[in-house]
Amino acid sequence: MSQRQLKEAFVSNLTGTGLLEISLGMAVAPLCLLCRGLLLVLCQLRCGRPLARPRGVLLDLALLVSPLLFSCTVLAPVIYLVPTILAAFCAGIFSKIYSQSCTRAPLRQMVEDFQEMRLDADYVSAVTVFRVYINVLTSIGILAVDFPQFPRRYAKTETYGTGAMDVGVGAFIFGNALVCPEVRQRACEVQPKFSSLAKQVFSIWPLVFLGVGRLLSVKSIEYHEHTSEYGVHWNFFFTLALVRAAASLLLAVFPKNKSWIVAVNLAVLYQLTLNTTSLKAFVLHGSDGRDTRAGFLNANREGLLSLFGYLAIYMASVQVGLYVLQRRSTVREWLRALGVLLLAALTLFTLLDCSQRWADPVSRRMANLSYCLWVVAHCLLLFACFLVADLVLLFTQLLVKGCAVPSCWSAVKPPVKRGAEAAPGSGAGELQHLCLIAAINKNQLLFFLLANVMTGVVNLTIDTMHSEAAVTLCILHLYMVFNCLVMYALHAKNIVLKFW
Repeated sequence: MSQRQLKEAFVSNLTGTGLLEISLGMAVAPLCLLCRGLLLVLCQLRCGRPLARPRGVLLDLALLVSPLLFSCTVLAPVIYLVPTILAAFCAGIFSKIYSQSCTRAPLRQMVEDFQEMRLDADYVSAVTVFRVYINVLTSIGILAVDFPQFPRRYAKTETYGTGAMDVGVGAFIFGNALVCPEVRQRACEVQPKFSSLAKQVFSIWPLVFLGVGRLLSVKSIEYHEHTSEYGVHWNFFFTLALVRAAASLLLAVFPKNKSWIVAVNLAVLYQLTLNTTSLKAFVLHGSDGRDTRAGFLNANREGLLSLFGYLAIYMASVQVGLYVLQRRSTVREWLRALGVLLLAALTLFTLLDCSQRWADPVSRRMANLSYCLWVVAHCLLLFACFLVADLVLLFTQLLVKGCAVPSCWSAVKPPVKRGAEAAPGSGAGELQHLCLIAAINKNQLLFFLLANVMTGVVNLTIDTMHSEAAVTLCILHLYMVFNCLVMYALHAKNIVLKFW
């Protein structure tokens, strides 16, 4: 077999892992965020000032990126212990902060005061963190999967199954829908529906351009491809572009606050069509049953037909975005919202169990009903975890006056508005330049594109399949450090590379 065929075989015919392992692995990211925030607060408590810029960047790389790299490679055999160790470490830091803080009010009174704290109603930091982390996790996965230290059970499954990278594709769609223009648009900013639709359809041209660019580059250098992932000519950029365009059309026709109904109908009707017609056999085996790729539809059947499932995920995510971005000004209101999100996730996991028993197992290849339920449930759970981490950090800031954590909520004094002076302890303006999350958030599409390009460069220059563990970790760290430092440099100079 040629090197290309070996690499294609390396990522093919996989069956995934269990839902519990993926959920535990996802818990690492919020715990990393919490650990980094608590260390920043402890540093300010002891030194009386924020961490200096170079040290702040190193801390971000060490705590926001490195644990994720280790968790999906050398620590994968003990992944069940990683969240426990991180949680214990966070508890230890919080205990030290609490014991050294000058606050002497009773804990019960502090909790009551905390629930009444007022927040910036126009900013939800957990949304930003969620979207950035999905980008970071995806960037790590697309290169790590080519190394033997990355467990095959985490890679994308062939037909049925749940791999960690399977949920990443849907989570990317989910994150984009959370902040789509229809969600961010206020009631007082209502525009003619079809005028807005034309604007949204036109805005997808960069994704189409990137999709064409990836197609041409991959074919010209004969880069290894997993054909059953999207097809012969299709790729994720095309999927994202068409899903956004189709969603804009649906949101121009149906009320956006009923988008969950559209999502349910799409997913259920698509699943019924798969089960009651020959469509499932066509997706899995082609029109002749021998998995030939003759003709455009046959060649790209996975990418084209999975659009229905991804569109259902997008529409469901629009409903989540409308709920999450409702104006809430106190911690108590956000605690209620957190309960609703956790209840919704539990309900979806229950429906997922029913769907897998009576309809079809999870299949990213088809993006069937079970896959849609799985993705939305996991995304809700992950977002809720980020929300909890953010609230814990906010409570910690209440203990230590004059401290702040970048890319985290800061309390405001009523009627202070966003951009005005924050309450004592915010300090966000000074710390913002230290924050890797803010840096990546400013150029998210560029970060994803850079990660794809660097993944190709590494695969063309290094024999990834036969790398030792030490070499693998070194390469992955250099790759992520380079990508992150480029984003940090652009952020430090306040440069946003957006040309559409």
